[in-house]
Amino acid sequence: MSVLTRDEAQTRAQLIDVHHYRVDLDLTTGDETFGSHSLIRFTARAAGDTFVELKPETLRSARLDDTPLDLTTLDGNRLPLSLTEGEHTLRISTTMRYSRTGEGMHRFTDPTDGESYVYTQLFMEDVQRVFAAFDQPDLKAVFELSVKAPEGWTVLANGITAQQPDGRWQAAPTPLLSTYFVCVAAGPWHTVRTEHAGLPFGIHCRRSLAAHLDADADEILAVTKACYDRYHEKFDEPYPFDSYDQAFVPEFNAGAMENPGLVTFRDEFVFRSAVTVTERQTRAMVIAHEMAHMWFGDLVTLRWWDDIWLNESFAEYMGFQTVNEACSDLFPDTWIDFGVTRKSWGYEADQRPSTHPVAPDPEAVPDTASALLNFDGISYAKGASALRQLVAWLGEDDFLAGINIHFKRHKFGNATLADFIDNLAAATDRDVHAWAERWLRTTGVDTLTPRLEGEGTQWRLHVDRDGSRPHRIRAGIYDRQPDGELALRERLDLDVPQQAPAELTGPRPALVVLNDGDLTYAKLRFDEVSEETALHGLSRIPDPLTRAVVWNALRDMVRDGELAPADYLEVALAHLPDETELALVQGVLGFARTQIADRYTSQEERPAALATIGEIARALLRRTEDGEAPGLRLTAVRACVDSATTPDKIASWLDEGTVHGGPELDPELRWRILARLAVLGATDETVIAAEAERDPSATGQEGAARCRASLPDPDAKAAAWSALFDSDDLSNYLFTATAQGFWQPEQAALVREYVPRFYEAAVALGDRRGPAMAEAAGRYAFPAYAIDAESLALGESHLTSGTMIPALHRKLVDQLDDLTRALNIRTT
Repeated sequence: MSVLTRDEAQTRAQLIDVHHYRVDLDLTTGDETFGSHSLIRFTARAAGDTFVELKPETLRSARLDDTPLDLTTLDGNRLPLSLTEGEHTLRISTTMRYSRTGEGMHRFTDPTDGESYVYTQLFMEDVQRVFAAFDQPDLKAVFELSVKAPEGWTVLANGITAQQPDGRWQAAPTPLLSTYFVCVAAGPWHTVRTEHAGLPFGIHCRRSLAAHLDADADEILAVTKACYDRYHEKFDEPYPFDSYDQAFVPEFNAGAMENPGLVTFRDEFVFRSAVTVTERQTRAMVIAHEMAHMWFGDLVTLRWWDDIWLNESFAEYMGFQTVNEACSDLFPDTWIDFGVTRKSWGYEADQRPSTHPVAPDPEAVPDTASALLNFDGISYAKGASALRQLVAWLGEDDFLAGINIHFKRHKFGNATLADFIDNLAAATDRDVHAWAERWLRTTGVDTLTPRLEGEGTQWRLHVDRDGSRPHRIRAGIYDRQPDGELALRERLDLDVPQQAPAELTGPRPALVVLNDGDLTYAKLRFDEVSEETALHGLSRIPDPLTRAVVWNALRDMVRDGELAPADYLEVALAHLPDETELALVQGVLGFARTQIADRYTSQEERPAALATIGEIARALLRRTEDGEAPGLRLTAVRACVDSATTPDKIASWLDEGTVHGGPELDPELRWRILARLAVLGATDETVIAAEAERDPSATGQEGAARCRASLPDPDAKAAAWSALFDSDDLSNYLFTATAQGFWQPEQAALVREYVPRFYEAAVALGDRRGPAMAEAAGRYAFPAYAIDAESLALGESHLTSGTMIPALHRKLVDQLDDLTRALNIRTT
């Protein structure tokens, strides 16, 4: 299959103008394939040669105007076309294959009730798996979809759908859309409908999840309506589509996809088990993120994939900001969670060899395969952080004025970085072009460090910068009170680099926190006195967002070899049991468990690290016995389970069906405990099979696969390996679950023989199953716990000795860089 290059896309856009697609799909032809017919109306501006893309199981017919095309000329995914100047009609009929990998038209049969569902994910170049198209974002067109579906199914699409007298479902014509936004979701959906602002709103899920969706429907719809109203306060352009549906679909690869009028979400957001308020907040943020795309991405679309940040950075920033504004009664401060969970994703990505500018040069994204690699912590978290810094520097009024100019000038069209910056510049007298050059065209993370000079009651605060970007920050100045608490003396607004040091009056501060409020994107360090205060007084800092900034600084110090992992754990043990902000507890425990215990400490030191995490969790359990902080207690229970080094306590919870003092075990906790017992060798296939019978859902199947792969048994490991790499029977989710169970630090000796086998197996899998599965193999099936020089050398040799698809290569580059960092931390 040929990937589309930027040069080819530009040439084709100069040659043709696409007007209209009529797409007819037949979903009644069996479980393996479906019928697809495309009728495309377009204009050739001059005579010339081009091509249309499709990836059929069978190409049945193709006709350009009145002339049949030679079907044997289909070369991979390209059918060549020789055009005369003027209007043309292209008709193509195919049989297409359903997917099990979350790409194209994904088909899923629910093991709970046997019902089947299909949905499309057409991002980047997967529309070609569903119907023939001129597949590039700047060839927008009107789409009319007709779908023949099995009896009892409902068909959802970008526009309002209605069932016709002949049984087919017809969707209303769309406004001008890029090909990758077309969406169909069909099946016996459970639906909750309402109306808001004169538009039909709907939420949909599998029937087996109906009760869980109903339980959360009020919250989901309230968040949706609140965000919709807030965007209409911010944006001059009204919502541009005829309805707003949100479908929670099975085995979805991403968090969600911004299909106009029909947003698709992974259906884990329909919670089957107890969750924390931060997990509900994440769902709200994703709802707001995808709705922001209706304007930035759908109404105004990038011209080529080098500008993907225009979609994702904007939606990421707006998602957090809008939930913060519109849903503050439910979620008081989303920026704490952003700082703890999302921003660290950006910092880590920006320090790897694979980093790239937020807005890369067009030459750096020459084709769709390279573009796919940029959906990462840079385009999301760093880009959103840059926009937050832009708002701090520019002011929100000017920022929104520039955004609205952008929408007005480019609605239903395409735009570039240059267009966006020009439109921002039209709303302000600040030099936005210079700001963009230094923030969006560069890589890496600046480091900011305070330096105090003076004596007595007169001090000068210098900010030393390692890097090149300008920063608008706040510096928090804190004094220690007689009772040991830290009190804010003042916050100083500073521009870095400074024209002059900031003057402080009063005693030397006990703590100086740069970037207090977390408005910029930079690593932070402390002066000597502030570092001592932070390590010993972190829980005494009054503002949770400031505590988040300090925790992130400590995290960075561990990753940079400046703070020993064991010392970080001691700080966590000293301060986390008193922490009131759930997002901080989850973030710190998550880093401690998955990075410090699993990667940054040696096999000999690991039991002590797990014991410290367990001690923190037990302290939190004691603190929450009164039932007043259920989210904190649930987090503590999860940490107890994940850090258990002996099976007795958690096995008793499983046997009794409850944690002493609550909560009772729901499916998520039961599978979590059973997975840990499997790792510890304290369960077997009989127990796993019984639990799978107790929970026959898709999530139950994944839990069983994870547990079976976790068993410390050579036959279990051999069976899991074969399922992963010797056949292509596993769906994307079952592959991930199996891979998550396979490698365990406790079982390093047992799985050592598989480490050298991984690379050839993963390359072959990527070649057979494509980028989504290759990325899953690189992310979840990589031997991440083989932290040694031999494993690093083995991986580096495979990177240079052979070819692999770009998605796998990029993931392995990142994994090996993480392995290098872990080795350095262990030896520093």
